[in-house]
Amino acid sequence: MNWLTNYVKPKLRDLVRPKEIPDNLWHKCTKCGQMIFHRDLAKNHHVCQHCGHHMRLSVTERLELLFDDGKYTRAELPKVKQDPLKFTDRRKYKDRIKEANSKTKEEDALVVAHGKMGAQNVVIAAFNFDYMAGSMGTAVGEGLVAASKLAIVQDAALIVVPASGGARMQEGILSLMQMARTTIGVERVKEAGLPYIVVLTDPTTGGVSASFAMLGDIAIAESGAVIGFAGRRVIEQTIREQLPDDFQTAEYLYEHGMVDMVVRRHELRPTLINVLSLLRNTKPAGDLVELAHGDKPIEPEVEDNINDIPPPPDIRRPDSEPLPGTEEKDEKDEDHKAD
Repeated sequence: MNWLTNYVKPKLRDLVRPKEIPDNLWHKCTKCGQMIFHRDLAKNHHVCQHCGHHMRLSVTERLELLFDDGKYTRAELPKVKQDPLKFTDRRKYKDRIKEANSKTKEEDALVVAHGKMGAQNVVIAAFNFDYMAGSMGTAVGEGLVAASKLAIVQDAALIVVPASGGARMQEGILSLMQMARTTIGVERVKEAGLPYIVVLTDPTTGGVSASFAMLGDIAIAESGAVIGFAGRRVIEQTIREQLPDDFQTAEYLYEHGMVDMVVRRHELRPTLINVLSLLRNTKPAGDLVELAHGDKPIEPEVEDNINDIPPPPDIRRPDSEPLPGTEEKDEKDEDHKAD
């Protein structure tokens, strides 16, 4: 009985017992509802292979996608006071921060990294939407200012990838002050003659879109990204009008001239490299070669000095008669001289 109990019975139980399937093996597309295997989704950069819907990308995957060979160096950001207002709503703000730190393993909603993109120096400031919806507080403001200083020191282009619900309400007026501080940081980059590029992702709303997110020299939006200030429902209740179905999408903003281009995620890195090469490589692609005819260079047929060019002859026929249509002018000139 021991052999049946200890060996045969467990084997039969393992054959009959249903196997537990992890919850993260399959993902459902929020647009078309199709189920996608997690490996296929990661291989396709979190873009639905059925309908092309762009799902949200983690900040780590975003940085690996943009930098050359996925290699970059993270910058250490300034420390700020976590709860300056001692704010409490349903929960203490400190508790929310601890929960977000534990969930994302990050100190705040912004990650700043520097490295190479297309063999050119770049500094990328990317938002982490998983950290309190990527909301902008004093830490994010300090991080963007630090990113602008780092770009100036390294003579690098600054690329910002916002994914945020707006300013962080738990920090009150201090979070709204970051709109002005981040704008100053952007202006310093522009004054240094360095490119400032914004990659608008889903979502970019609130105080983020009302400040640095819409100040880029080049504004690139991911396909289908929601970009706006106030929410759709708030606007409809305010103006009491039904908004278009594609309102506040990247394509809608492109049609109305608010963004420069809408790019699919697979084409984002090549597009950024092309833009950077156009903005930074102002010299000729190769050495200038002097064209020569035989052993002697080709001399210009027309002299460069305009004073050496003889004046044009009088416009007259070979028989010295004026051309038709000039008689009236000559008569008027003679009348004028007679007066």
